[in-house]
Order: sequence, then C-alpha cells, then structure tokens
Amino acid sequence: MTRPVNFSPGPAIVAPEVLEQAASALMGVPEVQGLSVVEISHRLPWFEGVVAETRDRLRRLMGIPDTHAILFLQGGARGQFAQVPLNWLRPGTVGAYIDTGVWSKAAIDEARTLGEVQVIASGESEGYRRLPALEGVALPERTAYVHTTSNNTIYGTQWPELPDFGAVPHVVDISSDILARPIDVSRFALLYAGAQKNAGVSGVTIAIIDKAWMAAAREDIPAIWQYRVQDAHDSMFNTPPTFAIYVTLCVCRWLEELGGVAAMAARNEDKARIVYAAIDGSDGFYRGVVTEPRHRSRMNATFRLPSEALEKTFVAEAEAAGLHHLKGHRKAGGIRASLYNALPVEGAERLAEFMRDFKARH
Repeated sequence: MTRPVNFSPGPAIVAPEVLEQAASALMGVPEVQGLSVVEISHRLPWFEGVVAETRDRLRRLMGIPDTHAILFLQGGARGQFAQVPLNWLRPGTVGAYIDTGVWSKAAIDEARTLGEVQVIASGESEGYRRLPALEGVALPERTAYVHTTSNNTIYGTQWPELPDFGAVPHVVDISSDILARPIDVSRFALLYAGAQKNAGVSGVTIAIIDKAWMAAAREDIPAIWQYRVQDAHDSMFNTPPTFAIYVTLCVCRWLEELGGVAAMAARNEDKARIVYAAIDGSDGFYRGVVTEPRHRSRMNATFRLPSEALEKTFVAEAEAAGLHHLKGHRKAGGIRASLYNALPVEGAERLAEFMRDFKARH
C-alpha cells in the first residue's frame, strides 16, 4: 500500500478504483458532452440510467427480491430515525426498539417525539459491551414494527445473525455493514443505510423497503416523507444527491468485479481475524471492549490500552506510521479500527504489526 491506511469510522475509506471513476466523472462524462456529473440535470436520460443501474446492481449484490423497492434518499440514518415512525407509528400503536448503543438510542429518542415507544431489550446496563439477550423478550401489543441496529460503530458490537420477529415488521439500520455480509432481505420490512461507510460517500441514504408495507404507510404526512411518493418518482421527487448516487454505482461495480458480497464477507472476516488476534495475543496489553467474542464487530474493532495516556501515544505514533483515524469515539474512548469493505487486508496486517511493535516498545 502506498496510500495512508484510513481506519475512519465514517465518512470512511473508498477504494482507489472507485475514486478514479468518480474523479473522472467529476471532470466530465462523455455521454453528456463532457459535462461534470455534478453540473447536469438529474432528468437527463444518462442520469436516469445511473439510478437504474445502481438499483439493478444492488439488487444482484444483495439478492433483493422484487417484493422490495430500492430508494435513494437524503438525511442519512438520522433522517430514517424520524421517517420510520412518521410513516408507521400511528396513534394506538407501539414502536418496539432494541437499544444497543448511541445510534439506536438516537432512533428511540426521535421516535418518542412522534408516538409511543417501548425498549424491549437494552445493553446499556453493561455499557453496551455486549448485545442484549432476546430470549423470553415479548413484543408489546399493537406493535407497529421492531427496530434494530445491525452493527454498532461506537462500541464495536454486531449481531452475528439479525434477530427474527416472525410476521412483525422488522426495521434495521444497516448503515455500517451494508454490502459487507449476506443478508436475507426478504425477512425485513425495511433496511436502511447511510452510504458513507461501505456503499459510497456521504449524501445518499439507501432504503430497501417491502412494497406491501410501504403501501400501508400513512398518507396524512408531508409528501416528501412518504416512501411511496419517492418510489413513485423513482427517488427523484426532489433533486437527488446525484454525485453520491454515482459513487454508489461505482462501488457496486467494484464489488461485483471482486466477486460480490460473499467474497467481501470472507475478506472482512480475514481482516477482523488479524486485528482481534493482535488484541487477544497481547497478554492483556490490549483489551477488547466487547466482552462476548461472538458479538465482536467485523466492521469496528474496539480496544483499550493500560492507560489513557498510552492510548494518546498509540494514536499519535500510529498517525506517524501512516495509520489514520484510530482514536475511539468521544463517548467510548480507547482505540477503534474501522475495517470497512474498502480497507484492504494489507491495512489490517499493517495495524497488527504496528500493535505488536508498540507493545514491545511500551
């Protein structure tokens, strides 16, 4: 690797091949007389083709059935925290939420401004260092939907398999592991993701929604927040984030060339294995934040050192060695290595080598 290794939690690393395509389109697209992708109308046939191709490639990569629509929205995951209850949390119904960290708690807080919410399981009492047990958890009567966060970027937990709530609509924030592992999309009413970790750059939010559930949503809310309206207008009811959608297309092309989501999942397992082996093999010098090994995230490896002072030294020396953005989130502290799709295996190897060297010197 000649570029610095970017462990940023998001906006995150982008593959060089994707950056090259995006840079070329910024300078000019031959199909539109050499104009830049950011200075053309979203109504041009060329950009309509971009939207269609991006949708088609996502459908292939994720195995999205025809029962589900694919939308390109704005507002990030936080926008979805509000849009979901706005569409389905009617008076007399309950939104059931699983609290696994900062982002799920933000979704809960937003939903409470719009209706009744019950937290059916939470990892807060254990500092979110493991996922809450769901055995014996009962859904409240009149549950409109259950909301889960698949991967928790701040504390470093990830559901090894997403929970199953049967016929109850299940909504999942997959912002930090979309396209990183296979998901049976047919099981879910709605999957949503900000693109800036695994699927592109900041600015576009991907929503994969069951068409029947979408049709049952409220119609007495502003049109801009109705999923059905965005679907009817091919995600162009308002001006879409054209460049961000184009970068997502480039990411999808890159993923298909590498063998798809299954191949990427295997690569992500390799990266996680390398980093966690460096943690576990350090005789306690590095301590994983997550207490249950099977709950460890393949996207965000979190760990602590013997002191906060040593953690600051670790981050500074890592930067000097070309290993960037390893400082943990301000709410959690410690070290966080984000191992998203675009990070090559060599990046994980360089981090593990640095960790062993740092331990030997300190």
